[in-house]
Amino acid sequence: MISESSILRFARGTRLQYDRVREVWFIQAPERAFHADPIAVEVLQQINGTRNVRDILDLLCQKFSAPRDIIARDVLALLQDLTTKQVLLAV
Repeated sequence: MISESSILRFARGTRLQYDRVREVWFIQAPERAFHADPIAVEVLQQINGTRNVRDILDLLCQKFSAPRDIIARDVLALLQDLTTKQVLLAV
């Protein structure tokens, strides 16, 4: 279960990548790819294997001036989904 104290990294062979031809972000994983919407991109660009989810939430709250509880709910759901799909791993 992902929590605010979790530290995440991309699974081996998985990365966030921008396709300049199509002008879209996607998550490239072995033998699969996921389209990343603009909100997911904002979150995933903060994943570095050392920053915890709490720090990511703080950065997003500052950037978007939105209520923390709403951002936290959505970000935690996204991160949990990507962890379940083995795109992200807890360090």
